[in-house]
Amino acid sequence: MKYIEFIADKASYIKTKRKNMGLSLKDFAMLLDMKENGERTIRGWESGEHVPTKNKWEQILRMTDNAPFKADEQQEPLFRFIDLFAGIGGIRLPFQQLGGRCVFTSEWDKFAQKTYAANFGEMPAGDITQISASSIPEHDVLLAGFPCQTFSQAGLKKGFNDARGTMFFEIQRILAEKKPKAFLLENVKQLRGHDKGRTLKTILDILRGETQQDISQDIPMSEEARHALSARLNYWVDYKVLRAADFGAPQNRERIFIVGFDKDFYGEDVDFDQLFEWPIPSGIPTRVGDILEDREQIQTRGDFYTISDKLWDGHQRRKDQHKEKGNGFGYTLYNSESAYTNTLSARYYKDGSEILIDQSEHGLNPRKLTPRECARLQGFPENYIIDAVSQGQIYKQFGNSVCMNVIRAVAEKMVHTMNRAQQKP
Repeated sequence: MKYIEFIADKASYIKTKRKNMGLSLKDFAMLLDMKENGERTIRGWESGEHVPTKNKWEQILRMTDNAPFKADEQQEPLFRFIDLFAGIGGIRLPFQQLGGRCVFTSEWDKFAQKTYAANFGEMPAGDITQISASSIPEHDVLLAGFPCQTFSQAGLKKGFNDARGTMFFEIQRILAEKKPKAFLLENVKQLRGHDKGRTLKTILDILRGETQQDISQDIPMSEEARHALSARLNYWVDYKVLRAADFGAPQNRERIFIVGFDKDFYGEDVDFDQLFEWPIPSGIPTRVGDILEDREQIQTRGDFYTISDKLWDGHQRRKDQHKEKGNGFGYTLYNSESAYTNTLSARYYKDGSEILIDQSEHGLNPRKLTPRECARLQGFPENYIIDAVSQGQIYKQFGNSVCMNVIRAVAEKMVHTMNRAQQKP
């Protein structure tokens, strides 16, 4: 992109880009990692009083001001929803495509915020524990892929003993205050068996308004969340573990989904056991080759993905050591004819061990997936912007995200159920 020499040109460029992105001075400053006086500084840039540093100017030039999934403000939405622990919008997009409008987003990670803003033209609010439930707009559906590390095998299964595991109580306080008609929560499948099922039972009891287990005063949560524990919810709730490979994505990714509908709104006589059905697996065979880029395409960008001799030797050595111990841990190799891959994780950027693509036919070491291939593996559209942050960060973001194929299938069932429930006399 051509460097703009004159202060006036820079001022106009910055102001136009910020407005095209739909961002306030504060949001724009946050995207540029600026501190307390960021708004004042940007106001000075836009008025021509002073110019950004070379580093900040290059950051501004790299920003995309044509968000591909910006909501159509002219279109009347069929329903309104909020997107909590939003990551990069993997849960949001299918609901938006079904006619919903996102009216509030929260995501604390500054790199995920950048990717989200580039794609949706909105800057997510930050730490949800610092946001009052009363300040959140009214909405019909609450969406939340709440932090899962503490319930996963990688997170040592700490659950409610870790602050990340208590984010469910932030969801509960918003449900208690805003009473949306429905919600969708997503987490790792290990939540189902965590603490011998007691953690999930506590969550379901709270959502259903049934007898609650005592919540320890030692569990860290915001004061508003602790106060909201006394509020009684009244949702019909069900959960199910769904696998990405059953819905057309070549990935053995299993996640638990918890769906709820507000019985206070719809009425106690509405039988959601009959109205709501979980999506049925498509049965369409999957193939890893369907998400792979052409080798020529990758080479034209420079081959950054083939792993080094040192890393490949280390992978093989560790696999041999695990084999001697009688377990199957270590790298996993796939080719275009493989039915599906392992689960893409947030640590994938480190060494790619869970998903390596075989290149032996070309006389090369295996390679990692490209960021675009990770996007495809998670069901993201081809025009989803993947270069708003560094490559290491985008790998983390896709590893932490959801498979959009599964979300879309669940979203369709939820919207259909909401429509049918409101038609009941």
